[in-house]
Amino acid sequence: MSNRHHVLLPLLLLSAVRAAADDGPAILKIASSFRSAPSGWSSTSSDNYCMWPGINCDNNNRVTSINLSSKSLSGTISPDISALSELRSVSLQRNSLSGTIPSFSNLSSLQSIYLDSNAFTSVSPDAFSGLSSLQTLSLSDNEKLSPWTFPDLSHSTSLVEVQLDNTNLFGTLPDIFKSMNSLQSIRLSYNNLSGTLPASLGGSMIQNLWFNNQKGGFTGNLEVLSNMAQLSQVWLHKNMFTGPIPDLSKCTDLFDLQLRENLLTGPVPGSLINLPALKNVSFSGNKLQGPNPLTKFPKTVKEIAVNGTNNFCTDNGDPCDPQVATLLDIAGGFGYPILLSDNWSGNDACKWPFVTCDNQGNLMTVDLAKKNLAGTISPAFGNLTALKNLNLNDNNLKGPIPSGLTKLSSLQLLDVSNNNLSGDMPTFSGSVKFAYSGNSLLGKSGGSGGGGTSRSAASDGGSDGNSKSGGNARNSIALIVGIVFGVLVFTAVARFVSYKYIMNKKTGKFGKMEVSGYEGGNVVIPMQVLRQVTDNFNEANILGRGGFGVV
Repeated sequence: MSNRHHVLLPLLLLSAVRAAADDGPAILKIASSFRSAPSGWSSTSSDNYCMWPGINCDNNNRVTSINLSSKSLSGTISPDISALSELRSVSLQRNSLSGTIPSFSNLSSLQSIYLDSNAFTSVSPDAFSGLSSLQTLSLSDNEKLSPWTFPDLSHSTSLVEVQLDNTNLFGTLPDIFKSMNSLQSIRLSYNNLSGTLPASLGGSMIQNLWFNNQKGGFTGNLEVLSNMAQLSQVWLHKNMFTGPIPDLSKCTDLFDLQLRENLLTGPVPGSLINLPALKNVSFSGNKLQGPNPLTKFPKTVKEIAVNGTNNFCTDNGDPCDPQVATLLDIAGGFGYPILLSDNWSGNDACKWPFVTCDNQGNLMTVDLAKKNLAGTISPAFGNLTALKNLNLNDNNLKGPIPSGLTKLSSLQLLDVSNNNLSGDMPTFSGSVKFAYSGNSLLGKSGGSGGGGTSRSAASDGGSDGNSKSGGNARNSIALIVGIVFGVLVFTAVARFVSYKYIMNKKTGKFGKMEVSGYEGGNVVIPMQVLRQVTDNFNEANILGRGGFGVV
C-alpha cells in the first residue's frame, strides 16, 4: 500500500501542474479575436486545441508555435497570447489583421515573430522587451501603423534578423548593437528615421544592411561602415548622408552597394573600385568629386550608376589637373564640405570661387575665411608654390599649422585667426604677415602662445588681407586706460591730502575737539562744533564751489 502511494503522488502532482498550465483558455480567446475562426478552429470550445491546424504543442500540451500565415485572417490578436509561456514561434504574416500588436514581453522562450504584411494600426508599449531568446522579428509592410520608435530589443542579444521596413518608424536608432553578436540582417527601409548611424554598428557581424528610402533621412557620415567587415549588401540610398565614401577594403564579401541620392562628397576611393566581390554599385545623385570612376571598375562589376548631380573633374576618368587635385586634397582636410563640392567643379581651378590666379594660371590666393569650415589645415597647401595669400580665419579648424607653409617662398599673408588650432607656433620669414589671434592653444606646447601677428606688421590680416590685427590695438587701449586710471587716482589722493592738511590747520586754531561718536562707519560732528570751526559759516572759509554745493 505504501509503495502504491509513492507512485500515485507524483502522478497526481503532474496532473495538477498540467491542469494549472492549461493553454486552452488563452487559445480560445485568440480564436475569438479573429473575425472568423481559422478553418479547423473553434471559438466556443478549446477541446483538443493541440490538434487544431497551425498549432503545435509539447508533451505537456503547452503551445509552442502558432502558424497561420496567408490564411486570409482578419480581426485582431488577443493580448492573451502573452499567457502562452512556452510559445517559441508566431507566424501570422500575410493576413489582414488590424488593431494593436499585443505585448509579447517576457516570453522567454519566444524565438521568432512574423507579423509582416498586415494592417495593424499601433504597437503596444514594450511589445518586444525582455525577449531573451528572440532570433527573428519581422513586421515589414505594416504601413498603417501610427508613428512609433525603434523597439526595446536590448535584451534580445540572440537576434539574427530584424525586418521593420515600411512600418512608419521615426526618430533615431538606439546605440544597442554592440551586444548583438548574432545579428546578420537588419532592414529598416521606407520609414522616417533620422540621425546618425550608431557607432555600435561598427565591428558587428551584420551582413545585410537596408536603411534606404527614409522620408527624413539619416545624416552624418558613413565612417562606421569601414569597420563592418562582414557586409555583403548595403542599401543606404535616398538619405542625407554627407562626407566622403569611407575605406571599405575590409568588406571583401561586399557585392551590392547602393549609395545613390545622398549628399556624399570627395573622390570615389580606389579601394572600393577594387573590391573582389563587388557586382552592383550606385553613386548617382550625390556631390562626388575627382575623376569619374565609371571606366575604372573591372568588368566583373555588372551594374554601375554614377550619373546625376556629381561634380567630377573629368568625365572620362582621366586624372584631375594638378592644381585641382591639390585643392581637392585641401578640401579633404575640411571633410569635403558640400560648399566646396558645389563651387569647385570642373577641371580649371582658376575659374573657381574663393581662389585667384596670376596670368600664368598659378594659384595666388585662397580665401576661405568665414566659411564655417571644420577639420584641419591640409599639408597639401604646401604644393601651391606660387601662393601669396591664404585666408582661413574665422572658421572651426583644429590641429597644427602644417610646417610646409613656412617653405612657400612667395607667401606674403597667412591668416588663421579665430579658429581652434593647436601645436607648435610656426616660424615664418620677416616678409610674411602671420595672423593667429584667437587660437588659445596654438604654441602652448612650445611655451609660447598668445595671439596676434608676427613680423613687424602691426595689422592682423583678415579675409581680404587688409583687416587689422586686434592684438596691437588691444595693447594700445590697455595702455591708455592704465594711464587715465593712474591720473585719476593721483588727483583723488592729492585732493584728499590737501583737504586733510587744511582741516588740520583749522583744528589747530580752536584746539583739539572730540568726536561725539560714529554712525555707520562715518564721523558724526555736532552742529555747534561746525559753527565754531567755520566762524558761523563765514564765506572767508569757503574752500571751493562745485555741482554738488559749496565746501
